[in-house]
Amino acid sequence: MTRELDAAAPVPVGAAAAAASVDAAAAASVEAVAGSPVRRKGLRRLAVVATVAGPGLVAANAGNDAAGIATYASAGSQFAYGTLFFMVLVTVALVMVQEMAVRLGAYTGKGLGALIREQFSLRLTALAVCCLLLANTGLVVSEFAGIGAAFELLGVPKWAVIPPAAILLWSLVLFGSYRWAERIFLIMSLAFFTYPVAMILGHPHWGQVGSHLVIPHMEGGKAFILLAVALIGTTVSPYMQFYAAAGVVDRGAKPEDYPLIRADAVLGAVFACVISLTIIIATASAIGGAGPLTSAAEAAKALEPVAGQSAELLFALGLIGASALAGAVVPLSASYAVGEAAGVERSVSRSFRDAPLFLGLFTAQIALGAVVALTPVNVIQLLIGTQVLQGLISPVVLVYLLVLTNRRSLLGPAANSPRHRVAATTVVVGVAAMSTVLLVQTVLGWSGLA
Repeated sequence: MTRELDAAAPVPVGAAAAAASVDAAAAASVEAVAGSPVRRKGLRRLAVVATVAGPGLVAANAGNDAAGIATYASAGSQFAYGTLFFMVLVTVALVMVQEMAVRLGAYTGKGLGALIREQFSLRLTALAVCCLLLANTGLVVSEFAGIGAAFELLGVPKWAVIPPAAILLWSLVLFGSYRWAERIFLIMSLAFFTYPVAMILGHPHWGQVGSHLVIPHMEGGKAFILLAVALIGTTVSPYMQFYAAAGVVDRGAKPEDYPLIRADAVLGAVFACVISLTIIIATASAIGGAGPLTSAAEAAKALEPVAGQSAELLFALGLIGASALAGAVVPLSASYAVGEAAGVERSVSRSFRDAPLFLGLFTAQIALGAVVALTPVNVIQLLIGTQVLQGLISPVVLVYLLVLTNRRSLLGPAANSPRHRVAATTVVVGVAAMSTVLLVQTVLGWSGLA
């Protein structure tokens, strides 16, 4: 990574500024290697990707897991293109949240869990970490269930693939360095390119797609509100912020690396949300208005009438890559959070002897997730339960994140500007309000009142 960057003052947050800093850093990287100015745009673009890709891209892509695929596909099935503009708003929220998380990691050299422990009371820290650990454990189960469901689409029973997948993911983290593991995670992200292919095969109505992307469309019905909350919950998940900040620290990034770190977070969030949009569009073009789906497998089968057997194969491949990526990132985020809160060694690059709590917790989550996924567990009910927990802790984590990035005593000139405070507060209040709706509707549903 090129570190000859101007760190005199933080660059204003924003996609335009991020793109400018990325271009400058990429050009510097290419010139350093070739000893001459950039001669071809293709080489420059390759340098951009190689230089920028990191924790932000990995964390954002992990959000497109089995639960996310089912949620996005259900959005297309229920409301066709009606949720596209809402997803544009969610994309803006994810960009801001992920940028704040990696900025904390780059400028403080500490993960989100460690900063919460230092800046807030021990009780509040324990509450946030325990809720995150509980919710993440349920998500790990769903990721392995997603791997099993994807291979079942290809005719392979889940008992034949879940144990080897668990061992492979466990070995990846336990016996590799962070740099090596990050490269593997980025390779897994390539599986998401299957969804744009599935979208094109679905032959969507591009005029309607374009209008729904730029023209607000909201419905007041309970189904639309709950789906909107689910889209927020599966896109802006708390574990992503913990992983993004910790990943920056584990990577060894410094304040002078912030322009590239920020670009990674911004572009990673945008890429992940673009993939989410392609899933919605692909399903909408096939069975828009047909009602909710209950699994990613149903989404794959739904595309068969327009894309043939290739759609099922594409969705299966994407689901395998997405579930495998999240199956490693989700337990890592909880291990980072607990290790940071406890003040002990936590790094993928450490051995089991050096970081027993960090790697032991990761091992326990992988083992529990794989074992439970092999049982006849009701995955849909499991996902509902974990979404409720995510909805409960998401506003808490975002409030911590906002308060920390507002503190000039912690970040100095890198703290949120007044304008950024207003925008970030709006995002946090909006997510908290939608999460509250989810919790209220869920409790009323349990009690038979809704």
